[in-house]
Amino acid sequence: MAEKVTVEKFLEMSEHRPVVDVRSPSEFAHARIPSAINIPLFDDSERAKVGTAYNHEGKTAAVLLGLEIVGPKLAGFAKSALSAGSDELMVHCWRGGMRSSSMAWLFETVGLRCFLLEGGYKAYRSHVIEGFAEPVKAVILGGLTGCGKTDILHALEKAGEQVLDLEGLACHRGSAFGTLGQETQPSNEYFENILFDKFRKMDKSKPVWIEDESRNVGKVCVPQALWDQMQAAPMVRIETGRETRIKRLMRDYACFPVSDIEASISKIEKRLGREKCAEAKEACRSGDLEKAAGICLSYYDKFYSSSLARRGAGNGCAVVEMDGLDVEGRIGELIDCGRSFYGIS
Repeated sequence: MAEKVTVEKFLEMSEHRPVVDVRSPSEFAHARIPSAINIPLFDDSERAKVGTAYNHEGKTAAVLLGLEIVGPKLAGFAKSALSAGSDELMVHCWRGGMRSSSMAWLFETVGLRCFLLEGGYKAYRSHVIEGFAEPVKAVILGGLTGCGKTDILHALEKAGEQVLDLEGLACHRGSAFGTLGQETQPSNEYFENILFDKFRKMDKSKPVWIEDESRNVGKVCVPQALWDQMQAAPMVRIETGRETRIKRLMRDYACFPVSDIEASISKIEKRLGREKCAEAKEACRSGDLEKAAGICLSYYDKFYSSSLARRGAGNGCAVVEMDGLDVEGRIGELIDCGRSFYGIS
């Protein structure tokens, strides 16, 4: 008989065992435990039929209909489980009820040992939201648009520092130009899941570097508890010359079609102003992308400066001047700054 385990134990054990999500394909596609594989007991239409039977005819009728549906598919389920590459599986459904229990019974009949998530995916989601309240030694990496914050985060991670790359996980660069060259953004729920998967594995006694962001990163939102910690955290602000920032923007964005760049500029027309927006788009069409970048920087510099002024003055701040596109030479200095905020040598 499959053993039920708590969310904490389930996640710990899943580091070395496959996670099998037996919910429907649409439930799985919307959001899931990272690394989980989907072996759905019912497809979406089958799940709807069983749900309707339960509501209109009762539990017995629903169970009988479910048995009729899954009967011909049992061998396929078992083969999928056997192909997962382990003789022990972590299994869950939505609430930890009949779907996961039934599939675990089947998997165990072919020699696999199963562990069930107590409370199911619903319990996992509660654990995720509550988990972001765990105190973390956050260090915010700030600076004007184009100063290289993403490059610096990657260099910090390469140097062995702990990094939460919000933009990378969100598949969005955090501005009106944020979707250029990016994959489709995850659902907000799945963004929280993959963010928590990184967050929970971090050593909370050491600094965690996070780029200064708005709470909304494209269509997804930083969880409130983590956002509150970010707002109270000290900052290392990067100061970089305007010429270098424009060079970096050209490197990162000039490769995209002019029509896509113009569409992104249109998104900030109200704040940029109609005349400046038209001027920037005309510069794009004439091939002067550097001029367009400079016009947009004027808006973003003003916006960021205003945002910076709203941060708590007592959080702690260090300024590091870093000109040029190569950032790795100053990473040691940044690491020392981050550690000094928390008295870490």
